[in-house]
Amino acid sequence: MELLTSPEVWVAFATLLLLEIVLGIDNVVFISILSGKLPPEQQARARTLGLGLALITRLLLLLSLSWIIGLTEDLFTVFGMGLSGRDLILLTGGLFLLAKATYEIHEHLEGNEHAKAGKVASFASVIAQILVLDVVFSLDSVITAVGMVDELAVMVAAVVIAMVIMLVSAGPISDFVGRHPTVKMLALTFLVLIGASLIAEGFDQHIPKGYVYGPIAFSIVVEFLNLRAKANRTRNEPVHLRATYVKDAPEPVEAVAVSAEHTEAAGDSTIAEVAPSAGNGAKPRGTGARG
Repeated sequence: MELLTSPEVWVAFATLLLLEIVLGIDNVVFISILSGKLPPEQQARARTLGLGLALITRLLLLLSLSWIIGLTEDLFTVFGMGLSGRDLILLTGGLFLLAKATYEIHEHLEGNEHAKAGKVASFASVIAQILVLDVVFSLDSVITAVGMVDELAVMVAAVVIAMVIMLVSAGPISDFVGRHPTVKMLALTFLVLIGASLIAEGFDQHIPKGYVYGPIAFSIVVEFLNLRAKANRTRNEPVHLRATYVKDAPEPVEAVAVSAEHTEAAGDSTIAEVAPSAGNGAKPRGTGARG
């Protein structure tokens, strides 16, 4: 009960929850890009399974805090720099994320579109790649939680609620990224940036999260404004009406018959008008001679 009535605990919980959501966005974006390679009927299942594995990994890491703390101890040194188990995991995950994002960018810019259209990734390979990054992102998330809060219950609650929010928003985020190629390219560049930051963390070069996520947030705002401007241009574009042109279209038979009847009737009326006028105005030839 003391946890529920302590303002400090609630402040720490809210801060940790917000940070876990921000850290979870990376996971959602990566899962959305990978699940997009699957057939449409398998994409939702891959996203749900991937985020479910991420939640299980986070909870297991939280329940083994002593092992997490032991990961920060140096295992060996390279060129006078100590490397711990945490450093190795971050280095491996950062390199994998950097290579994967770079490969995806190359495929979207220089790849063969026809070859990609017929190529579908297997469900097992996509889940395996998601699982590798789940471990890396979960380790980073749990270490952040341990450094901010002392109560295990608060950590578990923040992680679970953040992952539930990610599960709910994974579908809309994935659909939005899939509909807008520029957003997908922007997400891939984010993954390159995050992979580079993980590699730096693995070499004990701490980069403040604000330096990484600040430019990301700014880029998202700029891209959102571009999408709004494009939508406004499309909505305000004048409509150009175009008539359908049929080359050498034959005239209908009924129209030809009606036209012939009108022509014949017009000819008869013209003759009828000319005949009386000719009878009234003409003089016999012999009349002037007799006079």
